[in-house]
Amino acid sequence: MTTIADPHKESFKLSMLLNDTRYRSLTFQFIALVAIIATMAFIGGNLVRNLAEAGLNISYDFLGAQAGYDINQRPISYDSQDTHGRAAIVGLLNTLIVAFLGCITATVIGVVAGVLRLSPNWLVRKIMSFYVEIFRNVPVLIWILIIFSIMINATPAPRAFRGDNATASMWLFDSVAVTNRGVYLPKPIWGTGSLLVVGVFIASIIGIFLYRRYARKQLFDHGKMVPTLWPTIGLFFIPAILAQIVLGSPITLEYPELKGFNFTGGAQIRGSLIALWFALAIYTGAFIAENVRAGILAISKGQSEAAGALGLRPGRIMNLVVLPQALRIIIPPLISQYLNITKNSSLAIAVGYMDLTGTLGGITLLQTGRAIEAVLLLMLFYLIISLSISFVMNIYNNSMKLKER
Repeated sequence: MTTIADPHKESFKLSMLLNDTRYRSLTFQFIALVAIIATMAFIGGNLVRNLAEAGLNISYDFLGAQAGYDINQRPISYDSQDTHGRAAIVGLLNTLIVAFLGCITATVIGVVAGVLRLSPNWLVRKIMSFYVEIFRNVPVLIWILIIFSIMINATPAPRAFRGDNATASMWLFDSVAVTNRGVYLPKPIWGTGSLLVVGVFIASIIGIFLYRRYARKQLFDHGKMVPTLWPTIGLFFIPAILAQIVLGSPITLEYPELKGFNFTGGAQIRGSLIALWFALAIYTGAFIAENVRAGILAISKGQSEAAGALGLRPGRIMNLVVLPQALRIIIPPLISQYLNITKNSSLAIAVGYMDLTGTLGGITLLQTGRAIEAVLLLMLFYLIISLSISFVMNIYNNSMKLKER
């Protein structure tokens, strides 16, 4: 009787690092990693030696020194007596605000424009094509300057709201003023119990996601259509309003009022922020629209025809059949567009919006002369923001992938 023994395992030899395909790729990657580390170490050592010879040293003590300059848009309290470190934090928050607003608005504009570019209506389709071709082929800086010029020249000055014969009036029951110095809105005043109202509102948002997930599960598992529009609206407003009433209105509003030569009170959104926000959103929305259109066209027409044969309306077909599959194609390039919005926000200084580049990479750098330290911090902040966006979006992208059994 013949027995078959397991093949003899070959012992490891150094020559296998180059000759064996199992190890060759790892060997080349290790060599490349060592070369990169050596190159960075050489550049860093050379920088330190040159600075030492010039009598300079890398120090971040300047972040604790008095800044001595004002910032026009302040999400947190700040004045010229604060430190450069706090000024950098204010600039960082301004960057995050415009990046967040730009990403949300650009997504809405891009999805709507991308879907309408495939509309059977000839006029709508051509208007969306005109929008995409015009906005994505003109530099974003030009759009920022154009929208900022419109904000300055097409809106009234505060003095136009004064007197019985005022040529301008406030909106929404005299609570919102749109001027060439910005938009003045009611500002919330947080009283005792306001955190509980905010907690109820956050719980309502979580409840909306859970309810919509339940409705989707009922549809996919049992074919049962559960209404989502009115329950979503009810969950969004009713619990927070009831909590506000029951707790005795802990959250009140401070309205802007015209006093002297300008409005006082309320919250001001400067025209520079609005111009930067809308320019980035409209410009990037044109690119997102093309990503959405490409994702939709990648889905076989048979999917839509089969859904139509089952009696689904065109809106339901797009929301339940086409877009969920197209997202797997749309999301990867969408991440790049979000990163572009974040990096393009560094153009804010063109309209006087003090973001991270305007504070840390602008006035602070010029006042302290610490160019290397400021630029390194600037690179680190943008790197962390970009990696955070990529991390969150990649988690969402992985959740949208096809799950094999």
